[in-house]
Amino acid sequence: MTSPDIASSRPDDSIGAAPGAEAVGGMSEGRFASTAAVDIPVADCEGHALYSPAASLYVRRVLQARPELAALVAQASAVPPTRQWMETRLAALLQPAADAEQAIGQALRRLRAEVMCVIIERDLRGVATLGEVTGAMTDMAELAIQRALATLDADLAATFGRPVGEHSGQPQELLVVGMGKLGGRELNVSSDIDLIFLYDEDGDTQGGRRSLSNHEYFVRLGRRLINVLSEVTADGYVFRVDMRLRPNGDAGPLACSLGMLEEYLMVQGREWERYAWIKGRVVSALETPQARHGADQLARLTTPFVFRRYLDYGVIAAIRSLHRQIRSEAAKRSGGLAGHGVNQRSADIKLGRGGIREIEFMAQVFQLIRGGQDPALRVRPTLEVLRVAVERGLLPAGQAAQLADAYRFLRQLEHRLQYRDDAQTHHLPTAPDEQQAVANMMGCADWPALLERLAAVQEPVAQQFEATFSDPGESQTCEALWPGITQEDGDDAACGRLGQMGFTDCPGLLERLRASAASPRYRALPEQSRARFDHLVNRALELAGQQGDADGTIARFLDFFDAISRRASYLSLLSEYPQAMERVAHTLHASRWAATYLTRHPQLLDELLDAEALAGAPDWEAFRHRLADRMRAAQGQVEMQMDILRREHHAETFRILLQDLHGMLTVEQVADRLSDLADAMLDVTLDAVWRQLPRRHRDAPRFAVIAYGRLGGKELGYASDLDIIFLHDDDDDGAPEIYAAYARRLMTWLTSHTAAGMLFDVDTRLRPNGAAGLLVTSFDSFRRYQMRQGDNTAWVWEHQALTRARFCAGDRAIGARFEALREEVLRQPRDAATLRDEIVAMRHKVAEGHPNRTPHFDLKHDRGGMVDIEFTVQYLVLLHSAAHVGLTRNAGNIALLRMAGSLGLVDAALAQRVGDAYRTFRARQHQLRLDGQSEARVPPQAIAEQAEDVRRLWQAVFGDA
Repeated sequence: MTSPDIASSRPDDSIGAAPGAEAVGGMSEGRFASTAAVDIPVADCEGHALYSPAASLYVRRVLQARPELAALVAQASAVPPTRQWMETRLAALLQPAADAEQAIGQALRRLRAEVMCVIIERDLRGVATLGEVTGAMTDMAELAIQRALATLDADLAATFGRPVGEHSGQPQELLVVGMGKLGGRELNVSSDIDLIFLYDEDGDTQGGRRSLSNHEYFVRLGRRLINVLSEVTADGYVFRVDMRLRPNGDAGPLACSLGMLEEYLMVQGREWERYAWIKGRVVSALETPQARHGADQLARLTTPFVFRRYLDYGVIAAIRSLHRQIRSEAAKRSGGLAGHGVNQRSADIKLGRGGIREIEFMAQVFQLIRGGQDPALRVRPTLEVLRVAVERGLLPAGQAAQLADAYRFLRQLEHRLQYRDDAQTHHLPTAPDEQQAVANMMGCADWPALLERLAAVQEPVAQQFEATFSDPGESQTCEALWPGITQEDGDDAACGRLGQMGFTDCPGLLERLRASAASPRYRALPEQSRARFDHLVNRALELAGQQGDADGTIARFLDFFDAISRRASYLSLLSEYPQAMERVAHTLHASRWAATYLTRHPQLLDELLDAEALAGAPDWEAFRHRLADRMRAAQGQVEMQMDILRREHHAETFRILLQDLHGMLTVEQVADRLSDLADAMLDVTLDAVWRQLPRRHRDAPRFAVIAYGRLGGKELGYASDLDIIFLHDDDDDGAPEIYAAYARRLMTWLTSHTAAGMLFDVDTRLRPNGAAGLLVTSFDSFRRYQMRQGDNTAWVWEHQALTRARFCAGDRAIGARFEALREEVLRQPRDAATLRDEIVAMRHKVAEGHPNRTPHFDLKHDRGGMVDIEFTVQYLVLLHSAAHVGLTRNAGNIALLRMAGSLGLVDAALAQRVGDAYRTFRARQHQLRLDGQSEARVPPQAIAEQAEDVRRLWQAVFGDA
């Protein structure tokens, strides 16, 4: 079967196809020219030649055959033609007749002529936008299909009865699906319409004089619809109809059931059919429940076929291959234009270099790669896709604007080529008089001026297309060691070659490579995937050899390839984007933890493509809005929503990680960004969970999340869990039960493992009474607990934890009340000796719980480490906040130490050095975690001076305790 794009370059040989020019006569230029108001050029060509709607030979012939239309067109063209205007005109044109089919056919032909004249009049006067022209033609096509179908269906049903589903017993209707430009509401003025006829269920007709199977009924109905639309009569035709996009093309049945379509797409559906179905849309009337049900069923079948759940980079090679076929076909058809002042490569403005199809492909590639994960990209019009691509950060705004401007220009030129003689053409004319006429219609002084403008439009499009779809394999020349190196006669020769590349453990690497080559996973790869895999292994050997630790890097590379080898899309991404492969090499070399993270979440490869995004600072408010929009679009699909949250969190974490590995962020900046990300994720998750909670007693919950520990202090690490508690402030009688269910569901959303991984580890044991307490606490109860009112009160260590607590998500009013309560609790007068004894005792318990039996120094738990600093700061805050309110600020340990020093609570110089030590400890801990070490331990001599300063401060504050 011919692909839709190849088919679009065909001559007019579709079912019922015929040019309309022969069906109407000619007319003088003067009558129609008199209806023009002001000539406005549509293109920025030198000369700005005046032109007139009379340049359309088609219009002249129409008005010669129907002179009365001149006045009507002049009046109607004052405003854009609407669907309502068309329906009014159709009612006026539809004459009572014994033959309803003939009557509707004649009326539609006459209406189409009127619509065309109005469109041409407005467009060539320069007052119509491209959207107005294509929208009006689409409205005309939909109106024609719906009215003709209703007439023919009523006529058939009078004889055969109504089709009824054999399983449901419900009436069945013919679903007419518009493909291509019709489906995208981008119909050309002289375009044919690509249709597919479908119906829901098989069965038989009931209630007529004779019975037919549903299939036969809908085939008859479809044939008659085609004839009504495309048959040439004295009034011309309505639309040429092409049915070749249906399952199995010309060899397939004219109408098929949804069940047959589903089986076809699953078993035989080809890559180009995914492109075709992007724009597929039901264009027959959806006024009945059965029609709407059929349309819903169709969407359920086609959406997963077109939009894969994963990032589908395999489409790039497929589009590249399809485009080569189209370019070849276009070149053949344009071969006769050489020597006529036309560049042969650009003679076809649709299929040639820099043409309309290349712009459409550049828009479609975003849809096919990402549409499965982002429903916003499932829009149909090309210009709308470009707009969404900019919103999503997939395409620079300037590049999208250039493509959009080129698209409008080329579509306007396309229309002017078709205005001349109502012909479905995309080829530039070769006759001098035709060339001048088209140039004038485009507002250009002459043909060379138009060609110059055309070249200026097409060249940037061609360059962007070639940059997007160029084959990187043609320019990559890495040495092909794999898989041949695994078949060397002797290891010495293989090790010699590997040694030259920088590898030292050649026997170990050879063993690993041979194991990979012999693995069932590798042997089971399809031929194309294996070729890509082989290329990537060779590239990995080359890139790893350029790193400082070639052996470690290639080991991580091979682990990573094992994880992605069965995902053709990931192999395609790395093959198509060499820069992504280079960034993978840097990431795997720089950090074991990063290597593990990327291997566990290979979908993050997509983040390596946007260098601009990797360099920028996050806009958390915009992130919240974008994520919330995606969650609302997936409302009611809990699993999808949970996966969206996880993918977005993984992606944003990975961006932070990449900037970290490139030395663009300090440890403090990393922690701030990870903490801000966690806040944003909690905010969006709270809203999503509340929306799907069965028992909601208000639009927005009076519920807040309070962060403790690392999240509370904005010191979150890549693998940190979230220490959080939940508060509510709601007097409703059912509030405790509702918010308890809410919190349990929220915990499920946060901690469950899905196909996209896990969001957060969550610890809620810092709530009042710990694990034995209620999961959600009312604010008043929390206040009494913290203020030690009643028998059940907070411990000193809970007030210690409060020094690093903050509101992070949910109801801001509750958050403000919490912050006020926190300050009030911290500023309570305390006895120094009692407080010191409590904190020292707690420090001993912590030390006992984290014994270190190695000779190395534990940066966090050993005496002189981070816990000593944190406990010292907490003691100073709890003891002195009553007199110094600034200490209640959740400003971080370093800032609070400096503040204590400036207030004279401790030696200022020592506080400065201990603050620097804390920063050093955090940086060393951070680097060790990135290196994959779970325990942050270093040789004692490496931080001896800093640890001694910490111990001096402890001594000064707590004495010998």
